[in-house]
Amino acid sequence: MANHQFKPAVNVEKNSAPQRVFITGASSGIGLALARHYAKAGAQLGLVARRAELLIELAGELGANCEVYTVDVRDAESLAKAAQQFIQQFGVPDIVIANAGVSRGTLTEHQQDIPAFKAVFEINVLGMVHTFHPFIAAMRDAGKGQLVGIASVAGIRGLPGAGAYSSSKAAVISYLESLRVEMAPHGIAVTTIAPGYIRTPMTDINAYNMPFLMDVDIAASKFALAIQLKRRFVVIPWQMGMMARLMRFIPPIVWDWAMKSAPHKERTNWDWL
Repeated sequence: MANHQFKPAVNVEKNSAPQRVFITGASSGIGLALARHYAKAGAQLGLVARRAELLIELAGELGANCEVYTVDVRDAESLAKAAQQFIQQFGVPDIVIANAGVSRGTLTEHQQDIPAFKAVFEINVLGMVHTFHPFIAAMRDAGKGQLVGIASVAGIRGLPGAGAYSSSKAAVISYLESLRVEMAPHGIAVTTIAPGYIRTPMTDINAYNMPFLMDVDIAASKFALAIQLKRRFVVIPWQMGMMARLMRFIPPIVWDWAMKSAPHKERTNWDWL
């Protein structure tokens, strides 16, 4: 693959070794933007996604320091093999970003939505566990590393019509908080990033107003800065962070009243479940 010359997107010390970064959900949206961001900074990349054709195209774009793995994050065994291959090729990663996630409008009253609930939890929650698990022993032995989980503001309070997504992201936030305390004695940092509305294929289908909607490339640069600073928990953009702080303290009766007329995410069929 041809090497592309990139201007670094973040400050990198001269003569420092390139960062080793492993990203799931890398074929589109936030994962794709993060892959491009770290490629411009000269990182050695391991990129995971389900869609082989998009990964191959991305690898051709990013160059020789990129290895791709066509894996569904629900498949723990295949993801562990990808992690081992990455370590053998590049070494223990400096950063592992569990970004793979899905969103779908769901209503508990519809039996046909039960598989969607299951898939959302398997991808958004267990997929994150599957992503981190195979790297922890190597990071612990190295005494360093950083695990980054992409959560969502939707995980702070339950949103009507998004029971599966909101509850899965709430689980992610709590899981990462537990993990952060567990990993601290081993020198492994854990960062939780809770995005608001980011312009991606996931939000493009939303037919309602999305406050503080942010371009995905701008979001990726802000995510990378939060990772560099080893932030424990951050909401991006900051305006949504202010709203998130308020959301935590709204009494249930007020929340219920405010949400009764809130727009619902569209329910769609998933042929790949």
